[in-house]
This record gives sequence, structure tokens and C-alpha cells, in this order.
Amino acid sequence: MGVCYGHMRKDIKVKAIRRLKIIEGQIRGLQKMVEEESYCVHVITQASAIKEALSSVEDLVLENHLSTHVVEQMKGGKEAQAVQEILKVYKLAQKKK
Repeated sequence: MGVCYGHMRKDIKVKAIRRLKIIEGQIRGLQKMVEEESYCVHVITQASAIKEALSSVEDLVLENHLSTHVVEQMKGGKEAQAVQEILKVYKLAQKKK
């Protein structure tokens, strides 16, 4: 498998970091809710929002991978590697359902 180093598009990196900082705050809030024994449904709702936010970060990283690494692999004659990586990500996405 290829290693993903140094090829993150600047626009995607900025968006991902911003979202991760928001998620960090959400995690702290969730921890506080548990410590304070908040109503279970509120805790579950917050945890669900965090999972959605993490999924959006995954989507950004996938967009980056497809628009940089996969394109480079295809141009460099590494089609099999590109297809293998895309299938791996697809299978991971199917497990989340």
C-alpha cells in the first residue's frame, strides 16, 4: 500500500484541521456531560454528532487521496494499487452501515 505523506491539498488540510478542532471541543463537552451524569439521550445525541463530524473528516481525507494520490498512481502506471486502495476504503465504508 502507498503511504500518504506530504500531499495534502491546502484547502482540504485547512478544512480538516478546523473540523478536528471543533470535534476536540465536542469531545471535551461530551466528557463533561458524562462526568455530570447528563440525561442519557443528550449524551447519545452529542456522541452521534461527533461521529458525523468525524465522518466528514474522513470524507475530506478521501477526497484528498482520490484527487492527489490516486491520480498520481494512475498516471504512474500503478492502476492496480489505486484500485486496491479505493476498494479498501469502500469496504471500510460498507462496515459503517
